[in-house]
Amino acid sequence: MNTSTNDTLPIVDAFLHYLLDERHFSPYTARCYGVDLRQYVEFLSDEFNISTGPEHEATAFQQVTRRPSGAAAGNADVLGTLGPPTVTSTMLKADVKIIRDFLARLDEYQYSAATMARKIATLRSFHRWMDKNELIESNPMLLIRTPRQDKRLPKAINVEQVEQLLAAPDDTELLGARDRAILETLYSTGIRVSELVGVNLTDIDDAGEALIVRGKGKKERIVPLGSHALAALQHYTNMLRNSRQFSGLASDPNAPLFINKHGGRLSTRSVRRKVSKYLAQAGLDPDISPHTLRHSFATHLLDNGADLRSVQELLGHQSLSTTQVYTHLTTQRMRDAYDEAHPRAEAS
Repeated sequence: MNTSTNDTLPIVDAFLHYLLDERHFSPYTARCYGVDLRQYVEFLSDEFNISTGPEHEATAFQQVTRRPSGAAAGNADVLGTLGPPTVTSTMLKADVKIIRDFLARLDEYQYSAATMARKIATLRSFHRWMDKNELIESNPMLLIRTPRQDKRLPKAINVEQVEQLLAAPDDTELLGARDRAILETLYSTGIRVSELVGVNLTDIDDAGEALIVRGKGKKERIVPLGSHALAALQHYTNMLRNSRQFSGLASDPNAPLFINKHGGRLSTRSVRRKVSKYLAQAGLDPDISPHTLRHSFATHLLDNGADLRSVQELLGHQSLSTTQVYTHLTTQRMRDAYDEAHPRAEAS
């Protein structure tokens, strides 16, 4: 690989900062976009035999961002005359053929349709940002179609399996009480793991039996807590306040609710590891994830008569169509129950 691709290109770095600072993407999502664009950078570097160093890439980006407003990429060809060819200048001049050649290269890796769709979405977002900032003259991604994906229904587990999982932690000691509260909260509220680890001690509303959650785009919403989840949270927080090591957290307004053994905020990876631990302990499917509890939350609500709009608000979905996938799941469950129980459901 050429030396110019060892570091993040300034143009890519600027785009990733835009995703974090203006679009409020999660650090994880921004990293995924960065990985996809690194592949694109490597492809351009290899395809056009570009071996310039980071300083030339930085210069190329400075030149293009210092153009007068409205100059767009009509001056992109000039960049090549101001020094050696760079990946940055090649990106700015990329046409549909270059994009399709890159996608053909990705095809060699036999990625799934979902992975390819994500990589195309990364390119689409990157080119839209360049177009918005008048860095390119035209957007080649407007002519690129995203491959169709098979619709996969979200996985959900039944209530009995949920009960087995929730009963697995030993809540007689602090970390076990924490884990029990985590599992109860995930199933009671349907919040994302990234939202769960962002909850603070002061976000629990005991009187209102609710939790303040900061979702995508840092939007706050209030989600109700069931009695079991509230009891588990109260048991855990009482143990936390009474512990000699962590009693000081109660006076900190920004103290995390779910802490690690050192008192720091628990990570999403740690939550996933805890769930895997208790799945094994309860003898449940190891493919179940924290997100499965979110799916189960939505499915069980709809199974028991909740309306779609309410479930949408509880999940924090911006679009109702995102929530509607759960109606397909509940419809399939009804169909399965019908086929199993009705005497004339199937031909003999």
